[in-house]
Amino acid sequence: MGVDYYKILQVDKNAKDDDLKKAYRKLAMKWHPDKNPNNKKDAEAKFKQISEAYDVLSDPQKRAVYDQYGEEGLKGQVPPPGAGGFSGASDGGPTMFRFNPRSADDIFSEFFGFSSPFGGMSGMGGMGGRAGGPSFHRSMFADDIFAQFRSGAGEGSGNMPRKGVAIERSLQCSLEELYKGTTKKMKISRDVTDASRRPTTVEEILTIEVKPGWKKGTKITFPEKGNEQSGIIPSDLVFIIDEKPHNVFKRDGNDLVVTQKISLVEALTGYTAQLTTLDGRNLTVPINSIISPSHEEVVKGEGMPIPKEPSKKGNLRIKFHIKFPSRLTSEQKTGIKRLLSSP
Repeated sequence: MGVDYYKILQVDKNAKDDDLKKAYRKLAMKWHPDKNPNNKKDAEAKFKQISEAYDVLSDPQKRAVYDQYGEEGLKGQVPPPGAGGFSGASDGGPTMFRFNPRSADDIFSEFFGFSSPFGGMSGMGGMGGRAGGPSFHRSMFADDIFAQFRSGAGEGSGNMPRKGVAIERSLQCSLEELYKGTTKKMKISRDVTDASRRPTTVEEILTIEVKPGWKKGTKITFPEKGNEQSGIIPSDLVFIIDEKPHNVFKRDGNDLVVTQKISLVEALTGYTAQLTTLDGRNLTVPINSIISPSHEEVVKGEGMPIPKEPSKKGNLRIKFHIKFPSRLTSEQKTGIKRLLSSP
């Protein structure tokens, strides 16, 4: 059969259209020549092979000829006599089946919206250029030039311009910042086209107003702040709130949870919790009841602000870790028994 297209795409012979697309996306991203600068010649050959395999298997007519006659029959232009579905020209002779493979760059562009997402020219007639996203100030973000390709771009239709896949970046915030709210400024640089249609790079400062009570996973979108490229709508830039661990409080939805260590004597005779809140206030919480290991003291309205109603807050929940004595003298045991025995 010559080249085994199914093996090249790592799919079985019953692979459906979605299976083929998934396999192509994965392998094309891995073997794109611009992603393999130290092994470009081999990568280019592999990339073309992957593209050809997808081109054949995703086309019902090409796939039918390939399945029946192999690569030789596919590329021989005229199928052998009796090739069902490919005969019946006006003169009674066999119809010419012409195998015209599309270019690897065209197929890649159909999936991702541009030929070379990895920087530089593809060496295969691609458009070149950087990925669809801006570059970030190094002190703010680790480099991850493939982030925008974690999910495949839609195939699109007609001549409608495609939009680049959204670029997502984490925005680290302390619990104090999420409690009080804060303003974050981010410096980005992006490729744009000036009035003379010449490419140029501009720097911008983006301002993010973090609202009190925002949770981890909150998304802030700056529309079309990716790189400008011909025929492509720039990607949206999306910041996703991430919460730094705090050394005192843990967050549980809109509540704050804190654990205090107390002695057995304090648990039995009374304890006053002393806390510094996230906005710097000293909080005193007297507890007069007996504190069992499962006891949780709830202080209403001392949790995180509720984003939609900033004047309201969740609760502060105080949990306890009770330190039991490692040993007791016989006199202490006798005294405890006497004190705790029922009258």
